[in-house]
Amino acid sequence: MIVVEDLVVKLGDFTLEIPRLEVRDREYLVVMGPSGVGKTVFLLTLAGFFTPMRGRILVNGRNITRYPPEKRGFTLIPQDYGLFPHMTVYENIAFGLEVRGFNKKDVRDRVEWIAEVLEIKNILGKKPRELSGGEQQRVALARALVVKPEIILLDEPFSNLDPRRRAGAREFIKELRKKLGFTAIHVTHDLVDAVELGDRIAYMESGRLLGVYGVEEFLKSPYARPYIDNVKALVKFLR
Repeated sequence: MIVVEDLVVKLGDFTLEIPRLEVRDREYLVVMGPSGVGKTVFLLTLAGFFTPMRGRILVNGRNITRYPPEKRGFTLIPQDYGLFPHMTVYENIAFGLEVRGFNKKDVRDRVEWIAEVLEIKNILGKKPRELSGGEQQRVALARALVVKPEIILLDEPFSNLDPRRRAGAREFIKELRKKLGFTAIHVTHDLVDAVELGDRIAYMESGRLLGVYGVEEFLKSPYARPYIDNVKALVKFLR
C-alpha cells in the first residue's frame, strides 16, 4: 500500500498539495484533472525526482520520502516512453537490470521472460526508430516491468496512439494486470482510459488533490462533466 500524507511540493510559483492519498495493493488508480494542475509533478515526486518541502510517502509502512529514485521500488513510464534511441530493444529493456548489478545470465533470462509476456521477442534487435508507436509502448512497459517493481507510474502512456491502437493498448494493459498483478498510478485526460482501467479515480485541480472516487461515483460528480461532454462531441463528430 502507498500512503501519501500532508505532501507539499513547491516549484517556483507552483505548489502541489496532497492532503492524504491511499493506494491499495494491486490497485489501478487513475489521476485526472485539467492540464497544468500538477498530475505529472505528483508522479515525479512519487518517483523521487522532486523533493517535498513537507509530508511523507510511505510504501507498505516504509517511509521513502527521502529515498533516491532507484531505492523506491517505483518505475516511471513517461509520456514519450523515454527509450534510448542508440540502444536496441534488448539493451533498452536490460538497462535497468544492469544498473542494479544483475549478472549477464539473469539479465538475459529476465529480458527473454518479459519479451515473451509482452510478445516482442521478434523486435529485440531493433532500434526505437524502427518501431511503431504500439511497439514502443510495449518496450517501455517491458523495461518498467522487467525489474519487477512494486508500483508502476504511467504518465499519459497512450497519448501518442491513434484511437484504434489506444483501445488495443487498454485491453493489453488489462491482460497484463491479470498476468503480473502490479499496482499502478496512471495519469490521463481520457475518460475512457479512466473508466476502462481504473479501480478508482483521483481528481486534481489547481495543484491540489480534491478527492478519490469510485468510477461510478466519479461519473456522477460535476468533475466528470467536461470529460463526458468531450466524449459525446467526439462520438457525434465520428458519426
